[in-house]
Amino acid sequence: MRKLRIISGIYKGRNLKGFDIDGTRPTMDRVKESLFAMIQNDLKGANCLDLYAGSGALGIEALSNGASQVTLVDQNKMAIEIMKENIKGMESVAIIHTDALKLHEHIKQKFNLVFLDPPYHKQLIGPTLQYLKEQDFLEAGAIVVCEYEEEKFDCDDFSLLKERMYGKKCIKILKF
Repeated sequence: MRKLRIISGIYKGRNLKGFDIDGTRPTMDRVKESLFAMIQNDLKGANCLDLYAGSGALGIEALSNGASQVTLVDQNKMAIEIMKENIKGMESVAIIHTDALKLHEHIKQKFNLVFLDPPYHKQLIGPTLQYLKEQDFLEAGAIVVCEYEEEKFDCDDFSLLKERMYGKKCIKILKF
């Protein structure tokens, strides 16, 4: 089981549980630190959606840094159990056990900050961006953070705000 931690904000230093499941990997601290520095002005009061949440580390980091509400979504039962442990003692966090592309069956709300960190090499970013738009999950001006390796996807309905490479890992920050 992997050990993770919150790197900043009110839960700074808090340890989180992770896991080893084929196709998953936690966001490294240096990448997470850089990522959150890039979106720091969009965190305060954000209604955040963390799709393909895994341990929930990105959504919990957002909550630690001022997001007002976080919804963590994953279809893996082990991930759901680990998220439940990781959010103990925290308020304003919801966990939904479903496939990311079936979220509309569980909630109808809009988000202004979204993390997309699906399993690498599954080509899920493009379909997920399209789904979020079609299901009206994005507020005007919503920030969408995409983390991936070697994936090509259409983001014509979004403006590219920032893009960074960390070895093979790419972070793209889009605005709807």
